[in-house]
Amino acid sequence: MLQVSKIAEHKEEYIKALKKRNFDASDIFEQVLTLDETRRSTQAKLDDTLASSNKMSKEIGLLFKNGEHQKANMLKEKTSRLKEESKELSEKLNATVADLQNLLYTIPNIPHESVPAGMSEDDNEEVYKEGDIPVLAEGSLPHWELAKKYDIIDFELGNKITGAGFPVYKGKGARLQRALITWFLDKATEAGYTEFQLPLMVNEASGFGTGQLPDKEGQMYHVTEDDLYLIPTAEVPMTNMFRDNLMTEKDFPVLCTGYTPCFRREAGSYGAHVRGLNRLHQFDKVEIVRLETPENSYAALDTMVDHIKGLLKELKLPYRILRLCGGDLGFTSALTFDFEVFSTAQDRWLEISSVSNFETFQANRLKLRYRDKENNKELVHTLNGSALALPRVLAGILENYQTENGIKVPEVLVPYCGFDKID
Repeated sequence: MLQVSKIAEHKEEYIKALKKRNFDASDIFEQVLTLDETRRSTQAKLDDTLASSNKMSKEIGLLFKNGEHQKANMLKEKTSRLKEESKELSEKLNATVADLQNLLYTIPNIPHESVPAGMSEDDNEEVYKEGDIPVLAEGSLPHWELAKKYDIIDFELGNKITGAGFPVYKGKGARLQRALITWFLDKATEAGYTEFQLPLMVNEASGFGTGQLPDKEGQMYHVTEDDLYLIPTAEVPMTNMFRDNLMTEKDFPVLCTGYTPCFRREAGSYGAHVRGLNRLHQFDKVEIVRLETPENSYAALDTMVDHIKGLLKELKLPYRILRLCGGDLGFTSALTFDFEVFSTAQDRWLEISSVSNFETFQANRLKLRYRDKENNKELVHTLNGSALALPRVLAGILENYQTENGIKVPEVLVPYCGFDKID
């Protein structure tokens, strides 16, 4: 969430920057500033009214003490009117604050200066590519056919138990999945991240804190009776661990990692491009989250990108990195790099990770601050990345490592799963 003071200070700059997102902020910024002026003037009137009422209450006590009952009763009538006035002002203030907050919730983050303008994913900028695309033998299969052939993932059984998008991993498929999770976590902890086991449901405050609410409410599974939400990513509970915290400079950097299942309704997602593991309602992911001071956050983002590069290099999967354009940038992000692995059998790129710097956007919602060297309270910068999301990594491994005699297992995973081939 943007800060009103920053909107007032950088209004024209922000309007120009948000045009990269194809978002016209002119009118909404005027509404924000008008509501903020109303809020401040109402607060000032309320403070004056309460001060006058308190002063009169003290005078009334003295007058009664001195036997001046008539004057005391006259002042009591005035304080009654002031109390009624303060009640009305308080209600107006609360309504104005709520209107201002709800309006701010609709404004996306300001994109970083390096974000290219663009309308959609077609305008994203490729910034890096590594790995040779393997040449597969004639008759090579996509992963959903391989899963059936080797009986390692059962999509029909998942559909029977729950519905489409909830696969059942079996035998060597389940063991390979577990191996990936453990290896990703080990690599993260080796890099200095502290591992957490996290709740799979969060409350509404947590959803608002990291920006999933109200922006992506329709994409989240809502447990209505308890007003809880199944997490779309570990980022939500992990970042919310620090909600309402006041930190100091010596606390930084904060590095967290965790594995969770993730749940996404993915409403409106249909067609061949979402077949098999390409898009699921439930999937596994290892997440990395960092809290940084503003001056260090972009160096930290580069470090996170390098960490994910290292994972893919060790898995020997061909991949590329895209800098997302304004039209494809997530609502809360200032800058995002997407990692995509090449699926040789499908002959297309599959997104497997997003690494983002949110700058102060989430921290402002979270009320997450720190004291700087001058003892001023400043907002923290938050960052997160998938390291990695498993379904499409697994799809890439199955498809790119397939041979006429089975599917090879990436060398780094063999000690974790206990076999070197699926056949």
